[in-house]
Amino acid sequence: MSRGLCPRVNSSCGSAWILSALVLAVNVIGADAYSCHEVRTAFQLRQVGPPNRVPETPGRDVDLLVCKHQGPSCCTRKMEESYQLAVKRETLHNIQSYSYELEHLISGHSDAFQDMFQYLLSFSQGHLSSLLEGTYSSVSRQALPHVNQLFSSLSLYLRGANVSVEASIHHFFNDLFPLVYTRLINPGLESSMTMGSEMDDCLRMIRQDVNPFGPHPAVMAQELAGALGAGRQLGLALEEGLEVMNATENVGMSKECVKGLVKMVYCSHCRGLTLIKPCVGYCLNVMRGCLASVSELDQPWRRYTSLLEQLTHAMAGHHSLELALLGVRGHVNEALLYAQLHGPLITATVDKVCGLSTRESTSMQPTSPEVTTSTVTSSSLPPSAAPSQPLPEQWLGQLAHLRREFLMYLQRYKSFFAALPEMLCEGENVVDDSTCWSGDDVVESYTGRVVGNGLHAQRQNPEVKVRSPNPTLAEVKERLELFNQETQERFPKLGQMEAWDELGSGEIEEGSTTDCDDEDGCQASGDGQDQTSHTDVSGEGKSLGRQPGGDSPHENPPKPPSVKVIGGSSSARWARPWSLALLFAALCLQWTLF
Repeated sequence: MSRGLCPRVNSSCGSAWILSALVLAVNVIGADAYSCHEVRTAFQLRQVGPPNRVPETPGRDVDLLVCKHQGPSCCTRKMEESYQLAVKRETLHNIQSYSYELEHLISGHSDAFQDMFQYLLSFSQGHLSSLLEGTYSSVSRQALPHVNQLFSSLSLYLRGANVSVEASIHHFFNDLFPLVYTRLINPGLESSMTMGSEMDDCLRMIRQDVNPFGPHPAVMAQELAGALGAGRQLGLALEEGLEVMNATENVGMSKECVKGLVKMVYCSHCRGLTLIKPCVGYCLNVMRGCLASVSELDQPWRRYTSLLEQLTHAMAGHHSLELALLGVRGHVNEALLYAQLHGPLITATVDKVCGLSTRESTSMQPTSPEVTTSTVTSSSLPPSAAPSQPLPEQWLGQLAHLRREFLMYLQRYKSFFAALPEMLCEGENVVDDSTCWSGDDVVESYTGRVVGNGLHAQRQNPEVKVRSPNPTLAEVKERLELFNQETQERFPKLGQMEAWDELGSGEIEEGSTTDCDDEDGCQASGDGQDQTSHTDVSGEGKSLGRQPGGDSPHENPPKPPSVKVIGGSSSARWARPWSLALLFAALCLQWTLF
């Protein structure tokens, strides 16, 4: 009987051991399934905080404020606090990474434009100094300090200082007049005058009334004020853009925004879902809610970038800065020629106004080699007026290239503030396919309403409540709008100016014979009449136009032509009917022969 019972007892014991093993295995598997090991790993890799804050196994913490759900959780209140700090740091870092290229674009081109401006100023100053030293040596030594002062004022103006271009130029000619009067118009007068300082002061005071230099100071002031004004405003605009970028990079985040970000990025970790990505629409709602005040900058920023383009075109086209600076030498030369040609009349007027006797000196004829007859022309001046160095042709080409490069990159960032939420969501590797995180659970697709940009649209945002605009960004927006308004008021014709690039883009108007890119420095030769010979600055020894005073052809490029070049020369116009007639005659002859 015992043998019969033993097998039954052994069988029951074996079944019991098998059942116990199965229960133990299930418990082990269940323990692994609800382990917080992956959460701790992600917590450590993303540098959220010390890993010992993550529990070994899920639990229930009723103190959770953001990542609440019914089941067990790998999160604690301390972890939520760490998540809030981490998500703020990560979001600001992402914003800075996207804005870095734009900030670098603005700051880099601001420095590049200023370097180019200062080089052109330096070259123009040397250009003018070489004219005085080579052609007007009798006044050069005393005039050079005034030249230095003039270009120092222009440099400060381009850097944004409160300096008047017109006042600086008129002050320069006021200081130049006593030297011209006593050394060019009446040579030797300075040695015979016993009251030199009084005479100089009187000449400075009456210079604009006597008008000894003709229209040339006013023309020079008008051209430089326009060209340098556009360059100065461009520099100020780039500085304003940098201030806007600095303000947005350090934007503060509201509590509602931080909670929404934690819920989107880290609440899935509390359930052990460390690899799940947020849904596209859900991410857009969170980011647009957090960046509602930033998105308010979109419209003034678009207007700002448009003004940047127009200022760049104005500087390159109707108010070409480099050509205006290179023309200073020609204006001063023409002014000195005018003074010498009208020397007797100027002397008579000065003698009456200043009340100082100059009869002995006025009997002397001007001995300067520049003026020999009343029909002095530009070609009568000696070749010593040639510059000591060639035109900066490579710099003109580089400035044109710098403008094109800047405008090309600027196009990418016109909608930067409106597109920033989308760019941040792309950085989060959002998904919109079978499974994604909706903030509360894993879903197949996000079913919430996706709102647009701006403060007004956030009233319907289901994820982030926006209670008030950010005061710092509201101030930035107001300042940017004011800058745009002041720029438009100062340059009312900016919107009407045609793009200088349009002519250089390869599309030539019908009848134009030019094959040169104006942005590369090509200008029409001559004095503004119908002409078709356009010269490439990069060519060796090619003329940019004849200079007054016998200067080198490179010294004073003429004014830029109008933006559209329509029609050719007169010879081209009358040649067209004859060409058609010859073609018709050839066809008739061929028909007769056959």
